[in-house]
Formats: sequence, C-alpha cells, structure tokens
Amino acid sequence: MLLPARNAARTVRAAAVSVLRQTERDLALVCVDDGSADGTAEVLLGLAARDRRVRVVRGSGEGIARALERGRAACDAEVIARMDSDDVAHPHRLALQLEALRSDPALAALGGRVRLFPRRAVREGMRRYVAWLNGLVTPELVARDLLVEAPLVHPAAAIRARALCEAGGWREGPFPEDYDLWLRLAARGGRLGNVPALVLDWREGPARLTRTDARYAPARHVALKCRHLAAHVLGRGRAVVLWGAGRTGKAFADALGDEGVGVEAFLEVDRKKIGRTVRGAKVHPFDQARRFGGVPILVAVGTPGARELIRRELSRMGLVELRDHWCVA
Repeated sequence: MLLPARNAARTVRAAAVSVLRQTERDLALVCVDDGSADGTAEVLLGLAARDRRVRVVRGSGEGIARALERGRAACDAEVIARMDSDDVAHPHRLALQLEALRSDPALAALGGRVRLFPRRAVREGMRRYVAWLNGLVTPELVARDLLVEAPLVHPAAAIRARALCEAGGWREGPFPEDYDLWLRLAARGGRLGNVPALVLDWREGPARLTRTDARYAPARHVALKCRHLAAHVLGRGRAVVLWGAGRTGKAFADALGDEGVGVEAFLEVDRKKIGRTVRGAKVHPFDQARRFGGVPILVAVGTPGARELIRRELSRMGLVELRDHWCVA
C-alpha cells in the first residue's frame, strides 16, 4: 500500500495500523513523509522499527501527485493500493480488492464503498456524493457515470501497477490528480470498478484538500471532463447538444468551447427557457432530442433525481447511453 502524509502526526498511526492489520498479510506499506513539520516522520519511523513491512520515504513538500510518484518508485508489487494518512481501512479491504482484480484481468483499478466520519462534520453534498458512489458496484455502472463525478475514492483504490505505469502514473497539474488518473486509465481501455463492500472509513472535515486547494474546484473538474470528452468520446464531431441550459449546462458549454467543441442546441424541460438563446445556441423542447440525429447529447443536469428521469426519456426515444448520449455534471 502507498500512503503519503504531510503534517499528519495526529492521525497517521491509526491509518497505518489499519493497513498492517489487514487480513491479507502479504503486503508492504510505503509511507511518504512529504516534508512534514510536525512529528509525522517520527511516528512512521517508529512503526517501521517495529514492523519490517513498513518503509518510509522522505520528500520535501512536493505535493500529493509528486509524493505519490516518489512512493510509486519504491513499490514493487503488482497492485498498488492507496491509503491516506487520516482514514481507516477495513480489515478485509485488501483481500476483497485483490480477489476482485484476480477474477477480472481487464480491471485497471478498483475502489469500494466508503463511510464518512465523523458524522458531525459531514455536509449534505458529500453525503449525496457518497450515496451515489456507493451505488456504483459494477464496472458498467462506473463507465456509465464516469463523467458525472470521480467514480472511485482515491484512498480506497487498488490499482494495477502495470496499468498505472502505462498511463504515466500520477500527474501534477491544475486538476484533481485522482480524477485525471481514472480518466486516463479509462481512455486506455482499462475497466474501473468498486467492490460492493465497505472498505474505508473516509474522514471529512474543513482541512480536506478538495475544500482548500484550487485544483479541486468544480470548474477544474468540468475542464478535465471536457478535455476527456473532446479527446476520447466525441470523435470527429466538433459539436454537441446539451440537455440543460442552467448553470451546469452553461459551464460545460464554456469548457467545451475551450476544447474547440461547439454547442449546436440546448434541450430543456423548463418552458420559460425554451426559445431563448444561451451561449449562442437556441433552447429547444426536450422532446426534440431526435431532431439532432448523430450529434452527441450531453445530459448536464445536476438536480437530484433528474438524471434517471432523463435517461428513461432518452431510452424511450430509442437513444442509447454511451453511444448517443452521456451524463455529465
């Protein structure tokens, strides 16, 4: 397992011990101390002195992606499982993931169900995200929702070392390093999945990087998705139809424009928007979806429950998901 840590003296011992107590005993724990200024290094070195499976690698505060790459260079296993310094792995986590990876050689990476803690710190948005993610229990469901949100929790993931190497490892850039990796693995034909079991207690709180680092801002996620769409999904066509002329639809229209992809039309349920022009494209009633035959439809609607209703409507029209339309958010 690969565990990067920075200034995590308060929590890293519990995280590391949860790895060392896995029912799968044949493992190594590579810990990267990324320039900590507290007692993180001392905690990790103490664990290494008592358990030969622990190896400590020192960094200089390079950031998460570079710390992971520094740790990857010290890993020699066929599967690299991720862990964060403030989470707790469930005892059967690694055994379940290794069994699933053995049973499906096409799987490039595998996550699992997670549980947020402490309860008092959990916000409604994260609660909805985890409920959605915990339902993605097959590679087919992950592929279907790949462009909705990150479909695997990074510290709950187990990744084939060969697939990770062929994809170029973790990259540093103005984007979330985990989602960037999932998209690159998928673009190379790797299957992604989640075991249908609880594998990680995932710590929530205001210090989470997704709340403090600009690379994890919603706009950066949208830009990353649109780059993937333009390069790997939309083919030669340089135009799309967007279902949803609200905030989400406009954000995708803007980011797709940055990738040279135009919006031919918007589709809407809201009658007040029909007939208007948004981002230079006319808004049409949703039941005219087939009018734009051959142009990919992106369902850019974030309202809870709306996505499933739209899927059913498009299916009723004879349009096939991942061929004629994709859900994004």
